[in-house]
Amino acid sequence: MLALQEAKDSRSKKVNKIEDVKALKSPMEAFAKLEEYAQNGYDSIPVEDKSYFLKCFGIFDRPATPKQFMLRVRVAGGHLSFEQATMLGELARKFGNDYIDLTTRMQVELRYLRIEDMPIILDELKSVGISTYQTGVDNFRNILIDPLEGMSADSVIDATPIMRRLQESFLEKPEWISVLPRKFNTSISGSMANRSNIFSQDCAFVLANKNGEWGFNLYLGGKVGKIAKSADVFLRNSDEVELAFKAIITLFRDYGFRDNRNKNRLYFLLESVGIENFAKAIRSSAKKDFLTAGITMVQVEPYENQLGRVSLKDENFAVHVVVPSGIFSGTALMDAAYASNVYGNGALSISVEQNIFMLGIKSSIIEPLLKEKIFERYKNINTPYFNNVIACAGTEHCPFGVIPNKPNAIEMADYLSKKVALPNDARVRMYWSACVKGCGINGLGDFGFEGCKTKVDGKSEYGVNISIGGKLLGESEEGHSLLKSVPLMYAKYYIEELMVVYATMRQSNESFEKFYERVLQFYSRASLAFFMRINAYLKHNDMKRYILELNEKPSTLGYEKFEVFEFGRKLYKNVIGTEAYTAYQDFAPLGNQKPANLKSVEKNINENIAQIVYKMIHPDVDKRAVVFSELVEEIPYI
Repeated sequence: MLALQEAKDSRSKKVNKIEDVKALKSPMEAFAKLEEYAQNGYDSIPVEDKSYFLKCFGIFDRPATPKQFMLRVRVAGGHLSFEQATMLGELARKFGNDYIDLTTRMQVELRYLRIEDMPIILDELKSVGISTYQTGVDNFRNILIDPLEGMSADSVIDATPIMRRLQESFLEKPEWISVLPRKFNTSISGSMANRSNIFSQDCAFVLANKNGEWGFNLYLGGKVGKIAKSADVFLRNSDEVELAFKAIITLFRDYGFRDNRNKNRLYFLLESVGIENFAKAIRSSAKKDFLTAGITMVQVEPYENQLGRVSLKDENFAVHVVVPSGIFSGTALMDAAYASNVYGNGALSISVEQNIFMLGIKSSIIEPLLKEKIFERYKNINTPYFNNVIACAGTEHCPFGVIPNKPNAIEMADYLSKKVALPNDARVRMYWSACVKGCGINGLGDFGFEGCKTKVDGKSEYGVNISIGGKLLGESEEGHSLLKSVPLMYAKYYIEELMVVYATMRQSNESFEKFYERVLQFYSRASLAFFMRINAYLKHNDMKRYILELNEKPSTLGYEKFEVFEFGRKLYKNVIGTEAYTAYQDFAPLGNQKPANLKSVEKNINENIAQIVYKMIHPDVDKRAVVFSELVEEIPYI
């Protein structure tokens, strides 16, 4: 506790402006005036209520749609009953232009709402047991859980009752509304598959085994760009999980930093005091000497059946509804609820990948189900490019968005579906965030896209920073930067090049995550970026496409200067038809033969490309390019 107090004291010389706003009143005071605001209209709402206090209850003023609000609805564990789904659909149709977003926290967002209608909407939601409390700003966000928790074959412990116990400890309790330094994300899962983005949360309870006993390992400090780390704590049952959770949130409330909002998440407190000291404080606060960590058991990939149906323990199925980028509607939600009620148990489950599962479907009636209205637009399965897409709101609905995002994600998935066919057992996760805030969890995608601005011919254009290699298996891992400031109009062509490699070289049932681990991780990311850009350029300009083979066991093993030389040698040979040199020793030439500039041999080749290749195999070793960063930016975009 002493370390926590010292860390807090060192950061307590001033507080940020939001803390000053929070001191003006309690959130419940603002919420109590909602009826008054509804009667008097938008302009009667104080600035601090629009900018902060109403967000504690999911009510977000959206500048992109003046005088209209977004309502973020808490969906515990992503599970909706038939009655709840029907109510949400009816409200979206009646008050919100029939628009719904499915979110990466397994929630629903209604948009285009007027303040005049808000009390009615909230009352209707309450009547079916739905809350919007604490879904924004400095509060506990929706607790993530496997959408098939307790039902899938890989589910060992049904953590749903524990999730509800954790939620009950804070939800709608005035003493816990807006008392934290920053938002607090939690996840829990008793499954061996990571369907809940479990490791990127502030607090994660992950399936584990210790000496033959099943329970949960505790991980702390996840956020955008950071994966949660083991706290070396094993929790044997729901009582211990709840004890640990209450200790963690109390410590964060009491000792969390309140100065720089960009550095106030739990991660920064852990960074300051050390996770070992924080774990000691958890044990002290809980008055429980929890066991040290067991073996984390996140070992299998999600959705063992990519045909859009997942077999469950009770011999029924969960049927997958693909909702590209989470763009849904009230009508569609009602259609999904109706179909699930007729053919299954009426329940729906929202995934972190912004799709829906219909639950309790018998095998014998899946085919009739697939003929229902919901599947006329939202398919049971489209292609592997659509099955696992995530995209946050983007410029249309979010003031922080830099690119449109949702349309961009859909356009790329559609383009790749037409250009590079993949079988149904393939799995590619493409996660899109419209800005650096990372709400589309881009860091964990096989390919991650982060919106930015870039320039093309001196003009500002939409762009993306592209990452590769995000992992969900094991203890998870953020992806690595691949290409920076790529004009959005060209990004799909670059991804296409690696999709060709994946389609050609993948093994049966091999996801891109496992393919990356087996093949692509042996290449430097700079070499992959070069490969993508030069092939895309040559193909797009109807020039001879120089296919660069990516072998499973590259001789260069990621040594970039050797990769540069090998790539250049192959490019040269494809144009000239002969090797650049007669022999090699330590990648230096022997004999008298010297490579010619490609432009002098192949008149149609682009001058930039000719010069790039010559730099890669320059006869003077001291003048030879040794890193791809010297070359890749010289390649024309398209």
